[in-house]
Amino acid sequence: MKADDFEEYLDYLAPALAHADRVSGLKDYCAGLMLPLERKSVEPLAAHLDPLHVSAKHQSLLHFIGQSAWS
Repeated sequence: MKADDFEEYLDYLAPALAHADRVSGLKDYCAGLMLPLERKSVEPLAAHLDPLHVSAKHQSLLHFIGQSAWS
């Protein structure tokens, strides 16, 4: 999958979140899941997505996963 296709797909999914502030969480989380990591838990994703701000990114991803209104 090309990066543009991936971004386009995430843009297609974003309106379902019902809040614009959740879009960055969706994009970060999905991009992290696409990384070639052995562990797909939130902490390794955060470390690879934003190595200079791991704690903040970790908290942001946890908030996205835990506070989103999943059906």
